[in-house]
Amino acid sequence: MAIDARVSKKAAAMTLIAAAGVSLTSIPAAAHDATARQPAAAGAGVQVVSAPGIPRLPSGLSALSWMVADADTGSVLAAKSPHRRLAPASTLKTLFAVTVLPKFSAGTVRQVSSADLAGIGAGSSRVGIQQGRRYTVADLWRGVFLRSGNDAVHVLASMNGGWRTTAEEMQETARKLGARDTTVKSPDGYDAPGQVSSAHDLTVFARAGLAHDDFARYCSTPRATFPGAGGTANRIENTNRLLVGSHGLSRYPGMIGVKNGYTTKAGNTLVAAARQNGRTLLVTVLNPQSTEYNAVYKEAASLLDWGFGTAGTAQPVGTLHAVRTAYDGGGQFRPVAAHVTGAEARGGAPRRSTLVLGAGGAGVAAVGLGALLARWRQARGRGGRRGGAA
Repeated sequence: MAIDARVSKKAAAMTLIAAAGVSLTSIPAAAHDATARQPAAAGAGVQVVSAPGIPRLPSGLSALSWMVADADTGSVLAAKSPHRRLAPASTLKTLFAVTVLPKFSAGTVRQVSSADLAGIGAGSSRVGIQQGRRYTVADLWRGVFLRSGNDAVHVLASMNGGWRTTAEEMQETARKLGARDTTVKSPDGYDAPGQVSSAHDLTVFARAGLAHDDFARYCSTPRATFPGAGGTANRIENTNRLLVGSHGLSRYPGMIGVKNGYTTKAGNTLVAAARQNGRTLLVTVLNPQSTEYNAVYKEAASLLDWGFGTAGTAQPVGTLHAVRTAYDGGGQFRPVAAHVTGAEARGGAPRRSTLVLGAGGAGVAAVGLGALLARWRQARGRGGRRGGAA
């Protein structure tokens, strides 16, 4: 590829990330477990450091588990039971995307077979994929991120070698990222025996994803078109109510997006990222016990308000581990330990970019991540089961 073409593509990627409001600058390579510090207690399972000038945590938080983290620095600002293992619902699609998204170019076309759509769980959210029709990979990812389509996940997993292979690769991705609370059984997040994650791990997955320009673009898209019957284009809207401003909620200021979910077992779940005044915060909220309408969104918004209200003064209760890996252009990824700044931190397409992966827990091996990311560039076409809800 010519130098000017590469520069042009890089510039386009940077514009895209800027439009999404993502700037993952200065992500450190230091590793600390989020539970290593001894913060001031603020209720059962809550970790937060109290200090003069730092606002109190919002009242009325009912979620079984939650976390507030700074996406730029990796600092965990506050958390409740961050390693509690709970059903994740479709927020697990963040891990699916981190694992599978870099493998196939957006323009790759898939003609959907009956095998691709086999085994989708009853009551699953769908974007409306039809057997025999042709879809681009970009179409499929819009189906995943905007409509939480388990049918789209099944097709992509089939391209990736199948349902079980994809689950195993997701499990390995979680392990390499230091996300030790996650057990993958169904790649779309559909309730399955033994499938769990945590606020900590889901925050890790979202941070890893936002360092990739395609992930950032898809998760921040409020509305798009999707191929419909007879060559028509259907309008689809993102199910994240804080992103689009729907169901009685206003769009949250600076909202980037990420992923929401719901199943009977998981309840409502949400991973949300927003950027204000040069800071990007991540909030994960799992299974609010409140019966208030839109509780998961309201609790996430209140935690974002609190995080931005600290104006960078909150003392962290832990740090998400981060490892930088750079593609050397020769078919392998090589790990490099470094601080990541500016455009490099914002990532890019895997074949040409620096990719920043946030992770949780000490002892994550950079060499292991190099091996993981090398597999991201393997086979572009390969050949599902089970499902999840929005």
